[in-house]
Amino acid sequence: MLGFISARQAGLDDPLRLRRAESTRRVLSLELNKDRDVERIHGSGINTLDIEPVEGRYMLSGGSDGVIVLYDLENLSRKPNYTCKALCSVGRSHPDAHKFSVETVQWYPHDTGMFTSSSFDKTLKIWDTNTLQPADVFQFEGTVYSHHMSPVATKHCLIAVGTKSPKVQLCDLKSGSCSHILQGHRQEVLAVSWSPRHEYVLATASADSKVKLWDVRRASGCLTTLDQHNGEKSKASSEAVNTAHNGRVNGLCYTSDGLHLLTVGTDDRMRLWNSSTGENTLVNYGKVSNESRKGLKFSVSCGCSPEFAFVPYKSTIAVYTIFSGELITMLRGHYNTVDCCVFQPNFQELYSGSRDCNILAWIPALREPVLDDVSEKPLRRQHINPAYEDAWSSSDDED
Repeated sequence: MLGFISARQAGLDDPLRLRRAESTRRVLSLELNKDRDVERIHGSGINTLDIEPVEGRYMLSGGSDGVIVLYDLENLSRKPNYTCKALCSVGRSHPDAHKFSVETVQWYPHDTGMFTSSSFDKTLKIWDTNTLQPADVFQFEGTVYSHHMSPVATKHCLIAVGTKSPKVQLCDLKSGSCSHILQGHRQEVLAVSWSPRHEYVLATASADSKVKLWDVRRASGCLTTLDQHNGEKSKASSEAVNTAHNGRVNGLCYTSDGLHLLTVGTDDRMRLWNSSTGENTLVNYGKVSNESRKGLKFSVSCGCSPEFAFVPYKSTIAVYTIFSGELITMLRGHYNTVDCCVFQPNFQELYSGSRDCNILAWIPALREPVLDDVSEKPLRRQHINPAYEDAWSSSDDED
């Protein structure tokens, strides 16, 4: 660490190198934090989490009970032991609460005054954070599995929605209507994600084993369909050509720079794709157990070297290096299947939600204190000048 600091002072190193090194060290030391609890509100499994990108302070959760909870992650007590309190919730008694399981929650990327939620009750709701009232509601013909707003868009306010229908719906926040439909999938769309690099590029994953990249400005829409064989016909079966996985594709996540795309499928595989060429990079992550029949919400790190992927793996979270495929560790603490996790890049923290109704906080371990080279004995007898020592003694000491 001192070497990084001195090299930075001398102008020999990129100023970000120290930050990347410390961020990486913190991710590699993630552990279940015994001093931090997240208040338990949900009465059933937690499907989705999102931390707002403005301050990185407030977190949303959505559960199988239809409940949405808003948490404050900041330690206002300044004590080592504390609980992340629920500031408010849209509970079962709320007149506008979702009737069935909430599958996705997302903050409006530029302002904490608004957030969105979608549910198996076939609706997408736009919420005013201050009043906890829906500002708009979009109705669909089928179950809603996933939705996403672009984190970088400045010229559009489109929300991509994946439903039981093979058509991808684009809802316009400005007009309040479903302005556009993307056609190409053959089965339900389980995951959608806008590129963090190009505001008009969208990735969608479906139960038809395909992942498609779209430019929503184009009339035809589809830019490419990802092919796990990179154009070479499968020797096993010609039907496998132009499929991203050999099963349902239920998870999508761009790397933070938008240059690569991670996908997970029910074939127990995770794949890394070049997002500009659509090429399968052939990174081998081994078996990534995935038994989910709906969307799987996984997350990636930001500002580390190398970067990491955090993937729900039965009742644990598997941590992989994205570009080498190495399984670094398994984070254990939940009692039941983990369905979602979200990374907090400001402090390199991870939060996970499970069917055990708990949200767990995974925090970087504190650095071990460096012991004095001289001795491990208490310092008060070693280094205090006799002139300053306490001369008081009890009668017991004199005996």
